[in-house]
Amino acid sequence: MFARHEHNQAFMESGGEVHSHPRSCTYKYQRAVGGYPDGINRLVESMPGEDDLPPGAVAIKKRSRVPGVMITQYVENLPPGKTTPDFTRKPTATTTQEGKKAFFKAVVTGEPAPTITWARNKGETSDPEKYKTRYDEKTGEYILEGLFSAVRLTAAGHRVACRARAFNSVLNVTVYQADTYKCFATNPFGRAVSTATLNVIEVGFKKKKPGAPQNDPEDFRKMLKKTVIVKKRKEKPKKEGEIDPKFWEVLLSAQKKDYERICREFGVTNYRWMLKKLNSMKKEQEEEQAKVIENVENLKQIEVKTSGKAEFEIDMKVKDPNSKIFLYKDGEMLDYGDGTDKSSKHNMKKAGDKYTFSVNNVGPEDAGLYQVDVDDVNIFSTGLEIPDVEFDGMLKDAKVVEGQNATFECVLSGPVPKITWCANDASVEPGDKYDITVSEDMLTHRLVVKNCQPGDKGIYTAIAGIKLSKASLNVKDDPNARGKGQSGADDANSLAEEQARLQKERDEAARRGQAKKDAALDGGSGLRDGFGGDGINGDRSGQTGIGRDKMGRDGLGKEGAGDGSGRDGLGKEGAGDGSGRDGLGKDSLGKGGSGLDRSGITGLGRDGSGSDGTGKGGLAANGSGKDGLGGDGRGEAGTSGDGSGGDGTGDAKHKKHIRDGPLVPDTITEPGVHFLSGLSDSTANIGESAELTCKLSSKDCVGIWYKDGKKLESKDGITIVKDGATHRLIIKNCKEENTGTYKFEADGRKSEAMLRIEDPPKINADALGKFSEPIIVKAGENAIFKLPFSGKEPMKVQWFKDEDELLHGPNAKIESSSTHSRLFLTKCQRKDTGEVKIKIKNEFATIEATSKLIVLDKPAPPQGPVEVVESSLSAIEFKWRPPKDDGGCPVTNYYLERQQLGRNTWIKIGDIPGQPTYRDTDIDRGRKYSYRIRAKNSEGISDMMETDDIAAGTLAFPGQPACPKVVSAFKDCINLSWLTPSNTGGGSIIGYNVEKRKKGSNLWSQVNPPDEPIREKRYAVRDVMEGGEYEFRVVAINTCGPGEPSGPSDCVFARDPQKPPGKVKDLKVTDSSYTTLCLAWTKPKAVNGEEDEAKGYFVEIRPTDQLEWSRCNASAVVQTSFTVVGLKALAAYWVRVIATNEGGEGLPRGFDKYVIAMPPPVKPKFTDRKMKSFMVVKAGNTVRVNIRFEASPLPDITWLKDGVPVAKHVTMTNSEKGSQLLIPSSEHSDTGIYTIIVKNMVGQDTFNVEIRVTDEPMPPGPVQLEQNVEGTVTLMWTPSPDEKRDDRLHYMVLKRDSVKRTWRTAADNLFNHKFTAVNIMQGREYNFRVFAKNDMGLSEPSESPAWGTIKKKGKFVVNLPEPKILDFRSAPKFTVPLKLHAAPKGYECYMSCAVSGDPTPHVTWYRNNVSLNTNTNYYITNTCGVCSMVILMVGPKDTGEYRVVAENPLGKAECSTQLTVRE
Repeated sequence: MFARHEHNQAFMESGGEVHSHPRSCTYKYQRAVGGYPDGINRLVESMPGEDDLPPGAVAIKKRSRVPGVMITQYVENLPPGKTTPDFTRKPTATTTQEGKKAFFKAVVTGEPAPTITWARNKGETSDPEKYKTRYDEKTGEYILEGLFSAVRLTAAGHRVACRARAFNSVLNVTVYQADTYKCFATNPFGRAVSTATLNVIEVGFKKKKPGAPQNDPEDFRKMLKKTVIVKKRKEKPKKEGEIDPKFWEVLLSAQKKDYERICREFGVTNYRWMLKKLNSMKKEQEEEQAKVIENVENLKQIEVKTSGKAEFEIDMKVKDPNSKIFLYKDGEMLDYGDGTDKSSKHNMKKAGDKYTFSVNNVGPEDAGLYQVDVDDVNIFSTGLEIPDVEFDGMLKDAKVVEGQNATFECVLSGPVPKITWCANDASVEPGDKYDITVSEDMLTHRLVVKNCQPGDKGIYTAIAGIKLSKASLNVKDDPNARGKGQSGADDANSLAEEQARLQKERDEAARRGQAKKDAALDGGSGLRDGFGGDGINGDRSGQTGIGRDKMGRDGLGKEGAGDGSGRDGLGKEGAGDGSGRDGLGKDSLGKGGSGLDRSGITGLGRDGSGSDGTGKGGLAANGSGKDGLGGDGRGEAGTSGDGSGGDGTGDAKHKKHIRDGPLVPDTITEPGVHFLSGLSDSTANIGESAELTCKLSSKDCVGIWYKDGKKLESKDGITIVKDGATHRLIIKNCKEENTGTYKFEADGRKSEAMLRIEDPPKINADALGKFSEPIIVKAGENAIFKLPFSGKEPMKVQWFKDEDELLHGPNAKIESSSTHSRLFLTKCQRKDTGEVKIKIKNEFATIEATSKLIVLDKPAPPQGPVEVVESSLSAIEFKWRPPKDDGGCPVTNYYLERQQLGRNTWIKIGDIPGQPTYRDTDIDRGRKYSYRIRAKNSEGISDMMETDDIAAGTLAFPGQPACPKVVSAFKDCINLSWLTPSNTGGGSIIGYNVEKRKKGSNLWSQVNPPDEPIREKRYAVRDVMEGGEYEFRVVAINTCGPGEPSGPSDCVFARDPQKPPGKVKDLKVTDSSYTTLCLAWTKPKAVNGEEDEAKGYFVEIRPTDQLEWSRCNASAVVQTSFTVVGLKALAAYWVRVIATNEGGEGLPRGFDKYVIAMPPPVKPKFTDRKMKSFMVVKAGNTVRVNIRFEASPLPDITWLKDGVPVAKHVTMTNSEKGSQLLIPSSEHSDTGIYTIIVKNMVGQDTFNVEIRVTDEPMPPGPVQLEQNVEGTVTLMWTPSPDEKRDDRLHYMVLKRDSVKRTWRTAADNLFNHKFTAVNIMQGREYNFRVFAKNDMGLSEPSESPAWGTIKKKGKFVVNLPEPKILDFRSAPKFTVPLKLHAAPKGYECYMSCAVSGDPTPHVTWYRNNVSLNTNTNYYITNTCGVCSMVILMVGPKDTGEYRVVAENPLGKAECSTQLTVRE
């Protein structure tokens, strides 16, 4: 069992005050420990509080960036570089088992370093047996075992913020330590507090410890039975007009379509103000988010899925991949997994830039506000609401014909504004396909699937909280399409059955709802007068009845069974006229339909089976007839009267699917008078006019108006107007007594509406204009704002200054009455200048008025830095910046004083005009001076600003000006301009000299007269010759003399301006790549008098998705080619070239089509001739295959293993010119043929690499020897264990005899386990070794036992035969023929045979009668008559007949076999 303690409830019991906030909690507490030591944690025995503030401190509440943290600032303005404490990671709630370890962690910041303290609500933390402290030298952490585990304070360099990490652990916890723990971070400038709850699971029963105190009052609860009653803390009611901060958190991440719903849930009505503030908050949020993410999009709100888990998604690109992503719920940080562990409650999956957060096994405790933060920045917020409701009416399976609409409806036990609908586990939204409606009482929810098609079949689910209701939809094919002669009888029957089913469900829901109310009643079935006020069968069957507004507004009946079973209960006029206005319907089954607020706004019908349909719009958008089920209805006043409907089955709001043709036969009779449009509720202000209007189906019918049951006539400001079938009631100059229920009755038909007269706050226009005028006062004076108003009481008046509400205090006094309000601000200061606003609100509306307060005061000091304009031999000139605040009125003068360096006296210069500049001519050469400057306005003089020392000038010449620029050139004049040199030599520039020279000459001549320096920074040189090319330079002159000349200008011809050149010719692309584009063109020809010669060229590009051209070269290029760089791969660009000369730029020349940044098309081909087609790798080693190719455009690269995609553990790395296959740790299963396919739009190419992963083979088993034929020995051995997994493993046999004593190969490439050795001589001892052999090499040998023969001794007899001449020649003969072979694809195939003959025959191999002896793909040998052929990599093309032909002069022999290649 859990020993839980609600920390808020416990804190309230201890005298604290709690303020709710979705992301922060504010606590007013009592601090018991004074002082602010740095770095060391202290045990505290009582809660810190607001009452023990430092002397002269204030209590300014601030909101932390971390949810659930409250900051109190002690000073109004923080010193530079100082900060209040704050939590960057707050302690989180912990649940642990009794006897195990629990700990809390917190990370804090602040400058100076904050002091961290801990406390708990109930009990002390000073027990040395439970709480011990120690210091960890390795980590630099102060550790308090028990309540605290570690505190670490670190400072990074000279940063102003310190970070402290605090660990709080409870070792061997007991149920009595379950409590609310608080962490406090304090420094001299403020305090931050965060709370965390420790829940302890009790295990079994514990015996009482010996020696435990028996009469400790604090532990009295330990003596009680361990039954924990968790009390729910009542929410503190918000002040009127206060908005829950959760509203903004949800709104910032919501879509625009949900704004209205969210505002309605939180009671916000001022949409214009809401949108204005929301836009401001979004800008701030985007600025914060831009620090950690590049973009965020596709925000999907959290919703519960059919699988029982809740999910929400966001797409965001994080700037720093190492950024941490945090998930919070109601301000508490959550630990989440990656989705692989099914037991994890919260998970996050990442696919590219898409993040999916999920909550498994959703329960009521999972409701709350979920927030996603990247580092310390909030990115997304979404609220999960889990209403505590059940399904009173479940979904029913639906069967419809193709093209018809299908309706699913469910009834909940409690009101829910919106539920989730799913089609085949995919959520649906209202649109062209689906229509989702909710009744006014928010109990009945309906989903309409429009124009059903076979693809709409499936399971449809309604999700309300964590409750599900499912039903299936079956769509049948329509054998007879509409419009081909089929009558509407079948449709009418289907609709009637659907209506009957829906009505039955509503009746059942109403019955269950009534049963719940009856069970809750005191004294049976009547609250006031029993079952009825005047009896069951009297004139009325109950004045008050059973309830109000559920089964009836005034009970089961207001006018008894005689006139009906209830006016506003089960029927408007009883059973004869209907069955309920506000219960099951507005006008029930008869005159009034079957449900206003229970089954929909108007139930099955307003005047039958549907004026407004079964929801707000009935069973169909326009119904299936004008007045009910079809035609004009079947009854007027009941289900079997003149019609079953008055106004159709839907209203204009839901007319989305209009059915053509009648649904019932045309024999239905015309109904009587009915309402085409009834009365609707209306609102009017006092003094205005109000109008109620209804329209009948007949122009001749006359009706009667009633107000609260009293007949009305045209008098006393009331006018009754009849305009044909339209009837209007007009009330002029509305008063409060005009509020009431108005009814219009005609020919037995009735329509009611409520008129509400409101009296919102109003402000007289003259008073508003006077209030809007600014109030101007001097510093220290008082300001008074007064505004009269009118409106219905009670009214709430609020005053604001710069959007902050003003409360009654020492400097602000507010006086309000029912007719006016006054704001009195005392001792106004300059900082009080700003906007003053009054907000007046009553139950009807809210109005605002704005004014402005201007406080006049002396100006602020002038601002630096001081800029020295001139420091010459004759004068010092400097300037400064005006004051930041002019005190509310303009600065008229500046007051200056001067001090010479080395003297103690300040000389008064006096006032100068209001320009922030001064020129001092009374100076001595080489001296330094300091100045004091004060600003003056009509209110006084500011504090002073003192300048640095400024030195009077010495002999210093100006520096070089910049090179002069040629503005324009003509045959008799060249215009120049230049800039002032950056170094003026400490004095002002008094003029310039301009010099010229012809190109190629070294002689410069002055243009202007020697004694007439040029004052301006431009000059027209007229001393030029037509056609000459000149350069110019400028010399600056100050009071000391001329300085160094500038660099020469560009060369310019003295001739009239040229005309722009023409278009370039033959523009073409010579080469291209993914990032570059090489262009070439031909120089345009000059046309005399129209186009001059081109001197350079500009290249411009424009992406196809943009409109702006960008220039690739800043200065014109002379050559007729250019390479454009920095392009995006495969991007499309428009390209053009512009010729230019001194006369300007010509017309551009571009391509007719856009150019794509890509190399010329190249068919894929492999470029590495040394690529290996066969690799042998030892198991466990890395396999790396590098393939080089060239292709354009970039190809698609595919790797296959034995024709199928490679396994997941194989890594492929592709680049522009190659691809690499990597197997980090190879296994035997990686053996196979790997194929790379390189394909692009031009073609494709493939390459195969056989990779064999093997290992050194294990040796074969014991070797046995036996002799079957004399002179031979047969070896038999057990196969190697590796033979089963290596089909290329074979055996090799070595032989050694006692005479030669060397090992020789007796046989190789043996694929069986038997070998017969020949030429075994008697008298010799033989030893054999058998090796297992594969691609990696040989195994250890298996030794055979020694084999020896005993030579038999006999009598030696020599019989010399007669010599004969022998002929050893013989025709070829195959002693060992070829065998049939079946080899796997990609492996080697070995064929061998033996042939004899003398002389040695010539052997030729054939495949399908084609000689193979010269084919390099086959390895053919003939050793001592043993003919062999090896095919290295067998493929399907190698299948066929193989033939060996042996020839010599004596004859010819042939042998053949068949090769089959296995796939």
